[in-house]
Amino acid sequence: MIERTTNSEITFAHPFALSSLVAPLQAGTYRLVVDEELIEGLSFPAYRRVATHLEIPAISVEAGTRQFLQVTAAEIESALRNDAEMAIGWPTN
Repeated sequence: MIERTTNSEITFAHPFALSSLVAPLQAGTYRLVVDEELIEGLSFPAYRRVATHLEIPAISVEAGTRQFLQVTAAEIESALRNDAEMAIGWPTN
């Protein structure tokens, strides 16, 4: 199976919460890692997302340690939308 990984950066202007975390994360820029696999048998290349991870600071005594938190694309999109709405003063749901 052919796989590919895409890295991108996303920026939050405000602290944000994710369902898998106990406390909100600070505003800032985070690395988003998306793993996809090739859908075989098609006459054109197409990929299916199999995992999405957000790189966050680890709770550790060692400075600079990072960890990857598995998230859903929908949860990240919702958090980014809420952040944008807070920036322009719209109420979040």
